[in-house]
Amino acid sequence: MSGPSTPGTPDVVICPGGPLLLRGDHLVRDEDGVEHATTRPISAVCRCGKSATKPWCDGNHKAIPEKLRP
Repeated sequence: MSGPSTPGTPDVVICPGGPLLLRGDHLVRDEDGVEHATTRPISAVCRCGKSATKPWCDGNHKAIPEKLRP
């Protein structure tokens, strides 16, 4: 379900200490194997495991000590 990307613009960006940003249409499989379609032009996927809205990032990584962030 990946849509066209803009030349020179990555579809996936890893934010140091934060989420994974997905640009365009993607399917994200959560820890239970359930697939979730992205619904925004850019979607933030949790990498720290602390989000209350998994698989999406809710900013809870900011409460984790910087040394322990992904």
